[in-house]
Amino acid sequence: MNEERLRKLLTDLQGGSVTIEQVVRHITDGVGENLGFAMVDHHRELRQGFPEVILCEGKTPGQSASIARRIVRQGGVLLATRAGREHFRAVKRGVRNARYNPVARTITAGEDRVTNRGKGTILIVTAGTSDIPVAEEAAVTAGMMGNSVERLVDVGVAGIHRILGRSSVLRNASVIIVVAGMEGALASVVGGLVQAPVIAVPTSIGYGASFGGIAALLGMLNSCAAGVTVVNIDNGFGAGVAASLINRRKA
Repeated sequence: MNEERLRKLLTDLQGGSVTIEQVVRHITDGVGENLGFAMVDHHRELRQGFPEVILCEGKTPGQSASIARRIVRQGGVLLATRAGREHFRAVKRGVRNARYNPVARTITAGEDRVTNRGKGTILIVTAGTSDIPVAEEAAVTAGMMGNSVERLVDVGVAGIHRILGRSSVLRNASVIIVVAGMEGALASVVGGLVQAPVIAVPTSIGYGASFGGIAALLGMLNSCAAGVTVVNIDNGFGAGVAASLINRRKA
């Protein structure tokens, strides 16, 4: 159930082509679908503006495929994260137009139904090439949620001139997602250069003392640049959703 389908249902009620009982049944029956191993939330789009997203990590390919089929059957666009190729093969058998992004590890479908809802551009900046997979998860998420997305890669503080030389790109963005491992210093640098909200994503990239991203996480949380918000380690999806909500154009 989404806002468009709800409006049509209420219009049909007003026109007399459906009854109150039918409307109630449509709404209540579509709240959730119990698959035994999962309860699919079909009202997520109505409440939050985007259908339920599948986290494939920890799920079998068959479980992921079953959930995907139900989401698509309800008319929603499909986004699945942390998906392996085996998840994609299972989903593809039931969702023919499904596409796999091996870098982001995402499965998507229904891109042609996504409308641009963003006020401006979401810019995704990576400190290094190794941070690109997390950045791509954020990019795919933001794109599927109806935003224009641009990328600026490998501009970390080891060569500070690389980010300073792209100041015009930074200033033109409505929201900036900074993805960095090691000590996570790039988020502070960007935060000190722009007026736009900055969402920092620490990654697990780095040598032993980075502790799997904890060093970058703590560095970003302690940023001296005002306005930097931090999501969890490697959480490109969470950053993409947060940036989309900030960038969303009101109806």
